[in-house]
Amino acid sequence: MRQLLFVLLISLGLMSGTAIAGSGHSHGPDGGHKLSGPASEATIIKRATKVVNNLAKKGSIDASWVDGKQVSMERAIYAKGPEWVITFKNDKVKDVKKQMLYIFYSLDGHYIAANYTGK
Repeated sequence: MRQLLFVLLISLGLMSGTAIAGSGHSHGPDGGHKLSGPASEATIIKRATKVVNNLAKKGSIDASWVDGKQVSMERAIYAKGPEWVITFKNDKVKDVKKQMLYIFYSLDGHYIAANYTGK
C-alpha cells in the first residue's frame, strides 16, 4: 500500500510540472518572453505599447491612454546601467503633468517600470 501511494504521489508531481507550463500564463505586463541578447527597437516599441494598453485597461492610468501615441525612443544610462526609455504622449489627459508617459525596458527586453516623470 505504501509503494502504491508513493508511486501515485510521484506521478502527480510529474504531471503538475507540465500543467504549469501550459498556455494561458503571462510573462509580465507586456506578455513578452525572455529574449537572448539585445532586443530590437521594434520589439521594445511593440512591448511598450502593450504595457500602456494593459495599464489603461486595468485602470492604473487614464483609459484614454489606449490611444496614446509613441513619440520617442532613446537609450539612457542610469545607476543600474543602460535602459530603453519609450515616451508616449496623450493630449486627451487634462493634467498636463500626466500627458507624457515613460516606459522603461532593459536592453534585452525586460519591462522595468512606467511613470510620468521619465526618471
